[in-house]
Amino acid sequence: MRRHQKVVVLTGAGISAESGLTTFRDSGGLWEGHDPMQVATPEAFAHDPDLVQRFYDARRAALPRVRPNAAHHALVRLEEELGDDLLVVTQNVDDLHERAGSRRVHHIHGRLRSAWCTACDSRHEWEGPLAHRPACPGCGSSALRPDVVWFGEIPHGMDLVEQALWECDLFVSIGTSGTVYPAAAFVHWVRRDTLELNLEPSTGAGDFAESRRGPASRLVPAWVEELLG
Repeated sequence: MRRHQKVVVLTGAGISAESGLTTFRDSGGLWEGHDPMQVATPEAFAHDPDLVQRFYDARRAALPRVRPNAAHHALVRLEEELGDDLLVVTQNVDDLHERAGSRRVHHIHGRLRSAWCTACDSRHEWEGPLAHRPACPGCGSSALRPDVVWFGEIPHGMDLVEQALWECDLFVSIGTSGTVYPAAAFVHWVRRDTLELNLEPSTGAGDFAESRRGPASRLVPAWVEELLG
């Protein structure tokens, strides 16, 4: 722990898959049967808002049926030891990190359980569907959309992430494909140690100082135990 005092962890779909959440992108490049351009761009929402809202409504409705796994809980244990010296940056839009007990979590791609009003620019915690165009709790307009970052949009809080990566002693990437930017470039923003924990080698696996292969539910608890031991 004296060696690694500030840690940034990036998590991707692989950490949630073991909880039973299907990854958006399958081996054919589709997101649960949909071309990403049909459900994950501002243009798609403008063209067919009902399709896009139903897609994310289904993802939101699936959240209560899954639970955090051992990898999520291991990161909570690490936060209990490191406190503010740990930041979890996640590409996932689920809430499994928070439900496990993590508090220092930054969602660069937004959250399913949040709705964004494009009329008044307010954000609201949201549990139910959006397809029926409910009124915004802030301004009353029917302009709510999923608070999820789509292709072509800017991820949330990149200044915070860039600063954390620059200052950290260790960057760990867990369950990511290494194909989605800017997260795929995070390893290049780090000045010190880097580690990849992934089921299979990511696209950028060769850029990490060390890579370990296996399921997140096994690798992450073992790594945390090693770090804290």
